Amino acid sequence: MTINTENIRFDEKGLVPAVVQDASTGEVLTVAYMNEESFKKSAETGETWFYSRSRQELWHKGATSGNTQKIVDMTLDCDGDSLVVRVKPAGPACHTGERSCFNEKVYESDDKAVGTQILSVLESLIAARDEERPEGAYTTYLFEEGVDKILKKVGEESAEVIIAAKNRDKEELKWETADLLYHTLVLLREQKLPLADVMGVLEERHNRPK
Repeated sequence: MTINTENIRFDEKGLVPAVVQDASTGEVLTVAYMNEESFKKSAETGETWFYSRSRQELWHKGATSGNTQKIVDMTLDCDGDSLVVRVKPAGPACHTGERSCFNEKVYESDDKAVGTQILSVLESLIAARDEERPEGAYTTYLFEEGVDKILKKVGEESAEVIIAAKNRDKEELKWETADLLYHTLVLLREQKLPLADVMGVLEERHNRPK
């Protein structure tokens, strides 16, 4: 394996910030730092290694907790001074036990998540429900009942969409389509198929010569 660090602009302390992102959902999990050695160990092992500025030593994410992060790819920005590391997490990224280190909202505009962005947000929430299985949550119920129950709900919601469309009931169609999308996302999670893969198919079809 050839590992090239020539284009990485480490700072005066020999570090570069690494934004760790869930490869399936796009959710930012944490921001840490790598030096040249931890970058190489990450590339060689396929799991994230960072440099602790407080302890001044390398650390392997999940070495003690088991919450490792399998690297899908690492991308350098245009200035060469920061990395995006896309991973498949084996558990929570945060030492608090939260899925992501970013949990305290300090600002929110009046423009709420719209379009495909809300699908990514919902996918992240469904993934968290699958991992944590909070008691009393409907999504937990679906995962515990298994694929047959999930498929039944997808079928029921599909039928409801058809009925609403046949009746020309836009209000009902809106709600039933939302239910269908939600249950489809639950099914994708149960099948271990990221929404990004589905979106990739749509993009590929869109980019085909007309």
